[in-house]
Parts: sequence; C-alpha cells; structure tokens
Amino acid sequence: MPQDRAFLFLQGPHGPFFRQLGRMLRKAGVPVWRVGFNAGDAAFWGRMDGYIPFRDSPEVWPEALSELLTAHRITDIVLYGDTRPTHAEAVRQAKAAGLRVHVFEEGYLRPYWVTYERGGSNGYSRLMDFSVADMQDRLARSDVDMPTPPAQWGDMRQHIFYGALYHWFVMFRNGRYPGFRAHRALPVWKEAFLYTKRLVLMPLLALHRMWATQRIKAGGYPYHVALLQLEHDASFQAHSPFEDMEAFIALVIEGFAKGAPPHHHLVFKAHPLENGQSPLRRMIRDMSKAQGIYDRVHYLRGGKLAQILGEARSAVTVNSTAGQQVLWRGIPLKSFGDAVYNKPEFVSRQSLADFFANPKRPDAKAYREYRQFLLETSQVPGGFYSAKGRKQLLRQLVDMMLHKADPYDALLTKPVSPPATLRVVND
Repeated sequence: MPQDRAFLFLQGPHGPFFRQLGRMLRKAGVPVWRVGFNAGDAAFWGRMDGYIPFRDSPEVWPEALSELLTAHRITDIVLYGDTRPTHAEAVRQAKAAGLRVHVFEEGYLRPYWVTYERGGSNGYSRLMDFSVADMQDRLARSDVDMPTPPAQWGDMRQHIFYGALYHWFVMFRNGRYPGFRAHRALPVWKEAFLYTKRLVLMPLLALHRMWATQRIKAGGYPYHVALLQLEHDASFQAHSPFEDMEAFIALVIEGFAKGAPPHHHLVFKAHPLENGQSPLRRMIRDMSKAQGIYDRVHYLRGGKLAQILGEARSAVTVNSTAGQQVLWRGIPLKSFGDAVYNKPEFVSRQSLADFFANPKRPDAKAYREYRQFLLETSQVPGGFYSAKGRKQLLRQLVDMMLHKADPYDALLTKPVSPPATLRVVND
C-alpha cells in the first residue's frame, strides 16, 4: 500500500469526476484532501470527507497553500489545467518542493480520450521537448496496436449540463466564499446564463448547423477551414500570440484574400462550446466585406468537425486540439501558437498567403507514430462528464497516478498503460 503518499486535489472538471477519482485513490490506501474555492466545488465533492474550503481572497492563497502542504504532508497535487492563478501557484510551489503534479486536461485526441500528464499540459507539457525521433525511439520498446476510436460522439451534452449547474451553484450558493474571484473575466452570472442558454437551444442550433453544413458541402467549391477556439481556454490564453480571437480572424481573412485562388472558399468553424459571448459571426462578416471576399466566407457554429473536414483543402488554427483531427486525415495544417503537435513534420512553416495558395501536406507516417506515442502514454480512453466515460478512466488512472514514473517515462519501463482497445463512452 502506498502509505507514503498524500494527495491534494484542487479544482477539477465540472461534475463528479474528481470526487470519484479521490474515492478510488482512498481505496488504494492513500489519504486524499480537496480544496474548494466556491459552492460549485463543494457541491461536486459532495459529502465525502477531506474537503477544505478556501474562503479568503486570492492574495492569501500562496501562504495558505504552503501551510496545507506542510500540515497534511502532501506529496502529490491533482488539478485540471495548469494556468489559472491558483493552479499556477500550486505548480510553482510543488516544483520548488519536489512534489508530483498530476495535470488533467481535455484530450489532445479528444473527444474519446482525456489527457493525463505530470508537471504541465499544453504548452507546458513534456511533449513540447520531444522530437518525433525521440518518440520513435521510445515506441521501439512497444508493440501495442494503435487503438481505434469509437464511431459515436462522447459526452458534450453532459459537459454543458455540468457547466451550467456549476455556475448556478456559484451564483446562488456562494455566500460562504466571500473571497472567491473567478479566474475568467466573464461575470459568473453571465457565464451561468450562457451555459443555460446553450443547453436549451441545442436542438435549434443543431438544425441550423445541419442546414449550413449541407449548404457548404453542396456548393461544389474547394474550401479551407479555420478552427476557432474559446478565448478563455487555457491553451489560447497562455500559449497563443493573439490577444483575442478577433486578431486571429483578421489575420486569416487577410491571408486568404491575398493567397487563395479566387474560386476557393473559407469556412470558420466555431468551437462546440462557443456560447455566443463574442460576436464572431459579425466580426467575420465585417472583415470579409472589407477584403472583398464576403461571398466566399462562411461561419459554422459548433458541431462535429468531421462533417466539414473530410473535403477540406487545408486548415488553420491557433493551437486547437482539433488540429489533431486535421493531421489524422493528412490535411495540410497551419498553426500559430504553442501546441503539442506543432512539429516540423506536421505543421506548415509557409507564410499564410503561400499556405492558402499551395498548402503542403504533413508527413503521414511520422504523424501516425506520434499519435501512437500519445495513445500509449498520456491519452487515456474515456471522458470526464458521462458516467460510462468516467468508469473507463477510473479503471486505469489510479494505477497510472501511483506509478513512480510519469506516462512518458513509464513507456520505457513497461507499466500498466492505456489499453489498445476502446469501448464506446457515449451514454
């Protein structure tokens, strides 16, 4: 039994995943505590003991965290995302003290996997330092076949539901947390409203999206796809050269107007969780009119990327994980931010205008090996939000977290790792 370990959980994905993971770790014989910063954290931890409410202002957090780490003899910190201020401070203190940091994120190969790493994710991931040659060398020690993803969508409905529920708890039940400040600029009440609106309008939006998608596919013209992201997303905020999505849209439209053949079209694809906070449609309309290409530019709100990506000539993104779907299909990709897939074998180094004029394809063989490396290390099948997805994760995560090596080094020592087969995670 790992009696010398003690885990401190900070903020996790919306929903019961962290509570269930903490319970499983306790069954493995390790003590677990959870710091909650608002009523939403408390609600999703439920009645399980070990909950530590943090009710002070963020300025007090560094000192309070230091005291918690000492008082409970913490050896491991568990968090979802590593860039929000409370988590960034925890990572800083953990590294200074030699503690393990377990970082969860949405899957680099989403929606059928989640990401589990140590020390950092996205632009802070160890993957940023691995070359394709490094990955090929480590794969030489493994002979597991590449997993095949299921044919069904994951847990988007549950994701939106838990997001709405979380923000309603924060808005109406947060009286015991006077020092709480959201890590996002958007007021909690507005975020709760937008999540709820999105949940209610899902059927109507799906119909509109279906009509717009079929119109593009029936147009008969070559088209390129621009992958939009959420402005508050950690990968965009911390690992992007743009201040906001408007700057990215302006750059893409200008590059397309200069470089793309006059019969080609451009499709802006919004993130599936885009809540309408930013007037993306209006931005795209006004900028494309200014460049004289309004009749060749389209906007799709949410939905499955595969429906529009299959016939695309190329794709452009800041650093969206959706870039992985582009590369998997062998479609040329141009990205601008730090991303774990931003390797010279995969991502174009052409100027944007040259890229739209004559995009270069990625090295398909190298990408398949890169993808398999991820699937055998940090990509764990399952999901945070649906019951079936969480069960899949819990079957293997505790063993991975208790292993002395992180997922990338563990590949060299042949530990328990994600299985080669994958079951459907859809409810």
